[in-house]
Amino acid sequence: MTLPASQKVRLYQSAMYLLGALVVLLVALFTDWAKVQRNFFNLDVAADMWPNVVTTAAINTIVYTALSFLLGFVLALLLALMRLSSLRAYRAFAIGYIELFRGLPALITLLFVGYGIPIAFGWRLPGGTLGVGSAGLAIVAGAYMAETIRAGIEAVPRGQSEAARSLGMSKTRTMFTIVLPQAFRIIIPPLTNELVLLIKDTSLFFILGSTPETKELTKFARDFMSSSRNATPLTVAALIYLIITLPLTFLVRRLERSAAKAR
Repeated sequence: MTLPASQKVRLYQSAMYLLGALVVLLVALFTDWAKVQRNFFNLDVAADMWPNVVTTAAINTIVYTALSFLLGFVLALLLALMRLSSLRAYRAFAIGYIELFRGLPALITLLFVGYGIPIAFGWRLPGGTLGVGSAGLAIVAGAYMAETIRAGIEAVPRGQSEAARSLGMSKTRTMFTIVLPQAFRIIIPPLTNELVLLIKDTSLFFILGSTPETKELTKFARDFMSSSRNATPLTVAALIYLIITLPLTFLVRRLERSAAKAR
């Protein structure tokens, strides 16, 4: 007797649930929970990290992210406008820049900015880790955000700009007062995603060197783990990253749903 398709689906789903429950049960039975608690959730080690993990490491991470995003956004807007320019040289430069820095790992770019430029020219960006690291991440973020902004501009109906031009508005005024405001409403979700990525990319700042006052979350946790010989600092850092990023990811989902309803 052949089972109906709906029953086959229910049997398959039940089998998958049973398999998942079995895996969870086996993990629960064979895990040394006391050892896990001692090495990953040690409250004494976590207490020793307080308050510097928040007042120094977490604050530095937020500041590095904010500055990198701000610089990257300004650069991205300029690149997007060059990418859409009627001048071939501008378009070629923007395309070359975007493809170059989207193709390079962020770590390599940070090394170029932090060490390559000083070695080659004997000059280093001011601001220490904050200036050098934020500039390096901004260079990379600008390349990614430029394509996002360009896509948002092109998504605005052409009739909007044509109507503005017919009223005597200049091309520049049309772009900044008519097109860009509508484009930004479209691209807020992907830009917020880029912000979340930048929060995590600040963990690469360790290659630039740091002082106790300039450590970000990952560097702070790694150094504390080495001194305490315990993995709890990684757990604490992971929780703080989640506290920072989860509200942003929820915001992205709400913005995407709002944008979908507005279409």
